[in-house]
Amino acid sequence: MADLPMDRVSPITPFTHVGVDVFEHWDIVNRRTRAGTAGSKRWTVLFTCQSCRAIHIKLLEEMSSSSFINAVRRFYAIRGKAAFCSDRRTNFVGATTDLGVTAIFIEDRNVKEFLRESGTIWGFNPPHASHFGGSWERMIGVARRILDSMLLNNNRNLTHRVLSTFIAEVIAIINARPLVPVSTDADDPFVPSPVTILTQKTGSRVESFGHLDQKNII
Repeated sequence: MADLPMDRVSPITPFTHVGVDVFEHWDIVNRRTRAGTAGSKRWTVLFTCQSCRAIHIKLLEEMSSSSFINAVRRFYAIRGKAAFCSDRRTNFVGATTDLGVTAIFIEDRNVKEFLRESGTIWGFNPPHASHFGGSWERMIGVARRILDSMLLNNNRNLTHRVLSTFIAEVIAIINARPLVPVSTDADDPFVPSPVTILTQKTGSRVESFGHLDQKNII
């Protein structure tokens, strides 16, 4: 195994070096009509801190440059400016028209202008080297499993606000995971986690809210 990149092992403030990837789309109920319901899709973009291993997830209303720019602006408003890195795949690179793929084109003029004005550095991993993005691919896999379990009994009338709530709870669950092996010593009960680094609070735990009532889903 090769050495880890410097942005993975250097002591630095959270969300300075961030891995980015878009994953999954969810069918939601957009509005109700006389004939039934009108649906739409929502995508999720995951930001992974390379140093403290915390995550931040934003919903995308569509796979477009403007929607992605707004998601990055919301991320900046909460986490501050960052340097991004992603895979060189159809999620972010152009040449997808002939393939019929809906994607965010980072080299689009509006996106490039936004990144330039905000002073954002965006780096790409080498082509066909998905293992370079293992730090965020792992987090995507965990987020998918948690979301799948949440939606197991709640995906029939899924709305934007319910999906937003689930996404927030997924962030809380993943950021509360231990970063080091859990000690069996009773005199060493503290286990650092990403949320400890972000909030400087100890003893944080994630509440389980269970199944949503029908009135909360609609």
